[in-house]
Amino acid sequence: MGTPTDELLHELTRARVRPGDEVIVPSYGTPEAAEAVLLVGARPVFVDIDAHTYCIDPAVVAEALTPRTAAIVAIHTFGHPADMAALTDLGRRHGVLVIGYGSAAESAGEILRRQANAAYLDGKLRGVLTPLVAPGVEHTYQQYVVRVPGNGRPDRDAFARTLRSRGVVCHVPVQTPAHRTARFRRDLWLAETERAADECLALPVDPTMSRRELQRVVSACNALGGLLQSAA
Repeated sequence: MGTPTDELLHELTRARVRPGDEVIVPSYGTPEAAEAVLLVGARPVFVDIDAHTYCIDPAVVAEALTPRTAAIVAIHTFGHPADMAALTDLGRRHGVLVIGYGSAAESAGEILRRQANAAYLDGKLRGVLTPLVAPGVEHTYQQYVVRVPGNGRPDRDAFARTLRSRGVVCHVPVQTPAHRTARFRRDLWLAETERAADECLALPVDPTMSRRELQRVVSACNALGGLLQSAA
């Protein structure tokens, strides 16, 4: 079985993306999409995300299109599907291929348990901003990503350290957007991408979690979340 980069590389090659072409990709997320674009000799063009879904923003994509644009890579971020209808319509009107990417292979049972755990957290968490889901789509919660209110990364990182000290496994889902890494550095300001990188934290939502484990997450977050909110 190939890696996700291999699969995307195959799609780009099959679509005859060539050196000199441009491929629009999100900067927020793993750099796999941009790596695949480089491997076919094309240039990754980084664009901003939607503030709620963390997926590529069709309105921003429309502004980034040029005569050299050969493809748009839409990553389904954290289990939330990208707006493929809007992107496909955009691609059709401009003669540009749209590639959806990033859906994990999980059983229906695992997805249902993740969704149930996410629903529990949605209803109980205070002091953090829980995930929003666009109307009419299914979020599979490959990661349960909240925003920590406050003044940016220092608050989020302090929040995460305290949660870990209380036995809650959590992680920053995107440490550094691709356009700010040495490999892909661009002189860009992508406002929603930067804000998400500073504020987002992934909490555990594994399908095997018990209600007791979920309650521990809620208790730890609510105690600290309220303090951070008051200090902001």
